[in-house]
Amino acid sequence: MRLEICTWPDEVLEAKAEPITEITPELEELIENMVETMYESDGVGLAAPQVNKSIRLICVDQTGPKERGDLRVLINPEIVECDGEVESEEGCLSCPELNLKVKRKERVKVKALNRVGEKICVETDGFLSIILQHEIDHLDGVTLADRAGRLKKAMYRKKAMRWK
Repeated sequence: MRLEICTWPDEVLEAKAEPITEITPELEELIENMVETMYESDGVGLAAPQVNKSIRLICVDQTGPKERGDLRVLINPEIVECDGEVESEEGCLSCPELNLKVKRKERVKVKALNRVGEKICVETDGFLSIILQHEIDHLDGVTLADRAGRLKKAMYRKKAMRWK
């Protein structure tokens, strides 16, 4: 089932998401729905707060949105190491019509649980590194709009309020 995507400045996007303590059938259903929503929305990543669930869950697929060849589901993801710096052009399903150049770490090491509760570690650079950082930002209440300069954010807020 496709879920509704929350858009900035919805409050759920500003809150720090809660850790997941148990893998339940409801969580598995949410994961399936998030994956479907991500693909149908032409996204390469989706965090639970973007679908109004303030929990630490993300799904990403760096081959998306059309190929769907590298789906990863991360529960309670945490960046434990990072280095380098890279600038990239980013967009966000929760911030329609906003594209920004964002400075990110070039390489990250992320520890998490997979969808069955097993510990995993993802060490990556390039596009996947950027996607992981972007989605983990959502879990910490940081959106792409928050990374905009003061003037651009104010202009975007006016536009976003007209949509609401």
